[in-house]
Amino acid sequence: MTGGVCALVALAFLLPLAVSLGDRVRAEAIADAARRSALVTGALAVSTEPSAVERAVTASGGDVTTRPVVHGLDAGSGTGRATAADLDRARAEKRSVVVEVSGGAARLDPVVLGDRVAVVEVFVPDAALNRGSGLRWLLLGAVAAALVGAAVVVVDRVATRTVFATRGLIAGALAIGDGDLAARVEPTGPRELAEAGHAFNQMAERLDAARTDERELVADLSHRLRTPLTVLRLDAEALESDDTSVGTFSQAELDHRRGIRRIRQAIVTLEGEIDVLIKTTRKAVTHDAGPAMCDVSEVVRDRMVFWSALAGDQNRPHRVSGAQLRIPAPVPRAELAAALDAVIGNVFRYTPQGTAFEVAVSRRDGYVAIRIDDAGPGIADPDRALRRGASDRGSTGLGLDIAKRVAMQANGSVSIDRAQLGGASVVMLLADPEATPRQVNRFGLVGRMARDSRDQKSAERRRWPRRRPTDR
Repeated sequence: MTGGVCALVALAFLLPLAVSLGDRVRAEAIADAARRSALVTGALAVSTEPSAVERAVTASGGDVTTRPVVHGLDAGSGTGRATAADLDRARAEKRSVVVEVSGGAARLDPVVLGDRVAVVEVFVPDAALNRGSGLRWLLLGAVAAALVGAAVVVVDRVATRTVFATRGLIAGALAIGDGDLAARVEPTGPRELAEAGHAFNQMAERLDAARTDERELVADLSHRLRTPLTVLRLDAEALESDDTSVGTFSQAELDHRRGIRRIRQAIVTLEGEIDVLIKTTRKAVTHDAGPAMCDVSEVVRDRMVFWSALAGDQNRPHRVSGAQLRIPAPVPRAELAAALDAVIGNVFRYTPQGTAFEVAVSRRDGYVAIRIDDAGPGIADPDRALRRGASDRGSTGLGLDIAKRVAMQANGSVSIDRAQLGGASVVMLLADPEATPRQVNRFGLVGRMARDSRDQKSAERRRWPRRRPTDR
């Protein structure tokens, strides 16, 4: 189909060109005949003597068959090929005419000689009229074949690219329809199909981002539910008396205590369900969206808005330092928020009301450090607590499993040190995406920074109480 169309186009272009070239060769042959005829007509204008005419005919050149022939003189100069009707026509019209004769064409030029009209005939054979026609048609045929071949190759390549690009779009659309939002196409082919490929990729990226945002929203909402549940559980614990002797309570009081225990158990069960929902949703988000970035300072400020309100209710001195400037970290925002809530929640869960705590953010030596200090009883065996946090048997209740997972996701670590406030100091190290890490000790960069700033903070820290460390 493609070859036939290309051949028709080539013929439509080359046939008129061949005819035009043939007409040009014929016109050149007739012009040469007119030049030779002019030599004879000029001689006739001077003299009609047979000898003079013969000399002019001989001087016109050419072989005997193509030399001019003069008609209408008393003594003819030869036998021509034109018919009497053709000669009469030239005399009547008194202008040059070209007529077809046997073996070629003849140019007839009338010459008025007083009361009579002579006609000079010049014969042009077919060989002169069609000179080079064979070679001309051969060359034009070769050009036509080359054009058709080139056109077929070009059209075939364009068609192949078009088909390939179309099949890629079809495959991508089918993959998206099957739920694979990571499917992308290579924008190739003609400009229109390439633009369609770019538009398809943009559509797929927006769908993927929308699904990731939806899943992250579910995880974030679940996380926000877990934080109020922690507060509710703390309030339920505060309502229950420390006295465990059954005999000192009335039946109504015993029923009240049993109701509180049921509420606490329901809260624990709900917390477990929310944890499962968060882990499942965030696992899907991490798998789909890949590595993410967040601003550590912004996350710390946002979560401290909630914890500061709860700290105010429990009369806990607290402060945040180093969270004024933007500090990027290679973890999703919701993951870092969950880790912060888990560690800060431990302060509220395992230290008495009124215990001070501090959240500090720093950046040094290729790492971002988040330090949560408290003035509580501390952790007697930090190494054991960290080992339990990495156990496959589940959470330790300290939230360190969440913190360690987030830190390891950011190529960092979690360490527990002795806080200057007297309690535990949990340090999360996250790789700084804008720097190269140089040196890290077991306690992290924050341990060194804390020692460097100890003299400046000792006066203010001294007013916060210290307690004897116990195992949480």
